[in-house]
Amino acid sequence: MRLTFLGATETVTGSKFLLEAAGKRVLIDCGLFQGLKELRLRNWQEPPVDPKSLDAIILTHAHIDHTGYLPRMVNQGFRGPVYGTPATIDLLRILLPDSAHLQEEEANFRNKHHRTKHEVALPLYTTEDADAALRLTKSVPYHQWTPLGSGFQFDLMPAGHILGSAFVRFQGESKTVLFTGDIGRFDTPIIKDPSPVESADYLIMESTYGNRLHKEQEGHHGKLALRDVIVATARRGGTVLIPSFAVGRAQEILYHMRELEEEGEIPILPVYVDSPMAVDAFEIYHDHVEEHDVEMNRLKADGTNPLRTRNVAFTRTVQESKAINEHHFPSVVVSANGMATGGRIVHHLMHRLPDERNSVVFVGFQAAGTRGRYLVEGARTIRIYGIDYPVRAEIKSIQGFSAHGDANELLRWLQSFKTAPLKTFLVHGEPRAIVAMKERILEKHPDWPVAIPHYRETFEL
Repeated sequence: MRLTFLGATETVTGSKFLLEAAGKRVLIDCGLFQGLKELRLRNWQEPPVDPKSLDAIILTHAHIDHTGYLPRMVNQGFRGPVYGTPATIDLLRILLPDSAHLQEEEANFRNKHHRTKHEVALPLYTTEDADAALRLTKSVPYHQWTPLGSGFQFDLMPAGHILGSAFVRFQGESKTVLFTGDIGRFDTPIIKDPSPVESADYLIMESTYGNRLHKEQEGHHGKLALRDVIVATARRGGTVLIPSFAVGRAQEILYHMRELEEEGEIPILPVYVDSPMAVDAFEIYHDHVEEHDVEMNRLKADGTNPLRTRNVAFTRTVQESKAINEHHFPSVVVSANGMATGGRIVHHLMHRLPDERNSVVFVGFQAAGTRGRYLVEGARTIRIYGIDYPVRAEIKSIQGFSAHGDANELLRWLQSFKTAPLKTFLVHGEPRAIVAMKERILEKHPDWPVAIPHYRETFEL
């Protein structure tokens, strides 16, 4: 076996890993690089592996930093199957066309307003490329071995990160290799906890929060902190603007807001979910009962829709989205995307940031180089479409809503291993987080060999 790291090395985006075994070449994840310009430029380079040489692509979950490069690979000649859980494939049907639409929209905007260094700005890929990628997808249920070649197979296990997220385990003639994708949290609502794993010869493990712990004072998974900011903002007559990933985070936010309303902890406010993709994702989350945990199923059996507040509106059209910014009464707006790098959230920020009555609440990890990161770190102005907007709104970051396990939760998951892997590779984290995670693992397990791979580095397994 041979393993090459083509993304998510000393950064949290661009997840791509090439595994070669039994005469087959398999790519695990196919994500876009996001954040810093030097990373985003990698998306425009020649694919790091010849797409025509790949036998299959296997996805850990549907987030764009794990799947968003797929249409580019198909455009460049990939024709093999793309495997994922049923929920992952369903979510992909909304995520990939949306990503392609955003690529086309940005290219058109730059051409219209002459904000391009090229003669004509082109999208990284088109909606036709996204549709072609979707035609290659194949659903694989959890806990089912799927053959890739002679003596070479894989299975998927729940990872607890978002709906459909999975650990991908490969079994060769003499070795097992486990890719975690993103490891979720324990005791979160809606979906099941990360699966325990007893052994693997090689472990490729995420470390996004390897140097941090989610704040206990935020309450159970951020619920109390969300309550406090909603109550304070409503008293000022302002709007709570929540940049949120359309898949996973938006659903969890509404789950907790419904609980807070039922408990009388927050006022009943208009809540706008302003993202066509998020609206579709709510339906997928509701329908995939095989993913739901015990509490989610109990609520549905009692006739409760766990993902709806009392006064929620799901907006799809541009006109409905623009109308939200004409309202100046207390409300909550949940809009994509989570790092404020694109999508409708950008237009809401243009309208809401200059008003000190409002609050902007970030509920997930903010990668270096994103608008979300700049705002969380205290920027007093923020540039949007070439214009600098003053930041007068209150900026909050609630870590408890992260769908990534923190350092202690990652170690808790590792405790299920009965024997140490021959080597553990740490990926999907910024440099400080990865180094801290390595130190934490070695403190608990001094006999575990831990490596921090570099971009395009290859290892013989």
